[in-house]
Amino acid sequence: MAVRVLIVDDSGFFRRRLSEIFAADPGIEVVGTAANGQEALDQVPRLKPDVITMDIEMPVMDGITAVRRIMASYPTPILMFSSLTTEGATATFEALEAGAADYLPKRLEDIATDRNVAIRELTARVRQLAMRRAPPTPPAPRPQVDAAVRVQPRTTAARPVGAGRYRVLAIGASTGGPVALQQVLMALPKDFPLPILLIQHMPGTFTGPFAQRLNQMCKIDVKEAADGDVLVPGQALLAPGGKQMLLEQRAGQVLVRIQEPEPGQNYKPCVDVTFSAVARAFPGKTLALVLTGMGADGREGARLLKQGGSTIWAQDEKSCVVYGMPAAVAEARLADQVLPLPSIGPEILHEVGTWTS
Repeated sequence: MAVRVLIVDDSGFFRRRLSEIFAADPGIEVVGTAANGQEALDQVPRLKPDVITMDIEMPVMDGITAVRRIMASYPTPILMFSSLTTEGATATFEALEAGAADYLPKRLEDIATDRNVAIRELTARVRQLAMRRAPPTPPAPRPQVDAAVRVQPRTTAARPVGAGRYRVLAIGASTGGPVALQQVLMALPKDFPLPILLIQHMPGTFTGPFAQRLNQMCKIDVKEAADGDVLVPGQALLAPGGKQMLLEQRAGQVLVRIQEPEPGQNYKPCVDVTFSAVARAFPGKTLALVLTGMGADGREGARLLKQGGSTIWAQDEKSCVVYGMPAAVAEARLADQVLPLPSIGPEILHEVGTWTS
């Protein structure tokens, strides 16, 4: 059965363009369009879409208000389209907090350098979001995750000797990541004893405002990483969009190196790139998390971390917006634990606690 999509945008051109893109995919059906949030709110009960694409700035009723009202009355996965401006980024994060499931830049060419890749990304996200609304069906067979790494948090008594001796916390995420990162980081105290590296798939215009927003909401310090930053406990550095975040050891300190992506790198920033750098800088001393996201970015970096003796956690399927990146790690049997999102922050504190050295 085709995914039923309602397109909401005050631009007639954008409504037509999205309709053309979706019409080319036999698995997606556009069941209606709306020019503002109020029209969308009126149509949702009748059309019962599986997914809604939503603009932010519209007359009559803006996208954020529409998200709140739709989620209150007719919960439906909503994909926000946002302009690549500071104001657009702030509004996008407000929409995610209001209940939107995901976002993409308003200009499709900004999703990826290849327009065909951008279109595939859009349709893939719509199909993934639709799965959250679909009635339960028997899941496709998956490689089994060892029972020992499922949701059960470990106790101190069960902890192997020497565990918890970390020097850095590294977290990678993509689709659904902004809300997931916010929830995890808000659980950490101001005196959290480790430096934190954050890799979130996000356009460059968004990472600065996102870091500022996290800094306002969290007890720890959060900033967009800059070339030459020193890793310090209790501070989270967010990889800038469109760049790659690596590490360099110099005079007993570990510094951040921000570099242009190499040709052919699809993710900018890339979890694999940063995790690989962390594996070299902190062998056996890293706690790495892979949160919600599409694709498999993070799996190979996690493999290097694991080979060096570090600890890998993955978010569980039920709490993910898209169970892609964590699934890739879990199915490769790299995850020491698979945890629901609400448990991750408290479990970090339990794991790090007084065991840090």
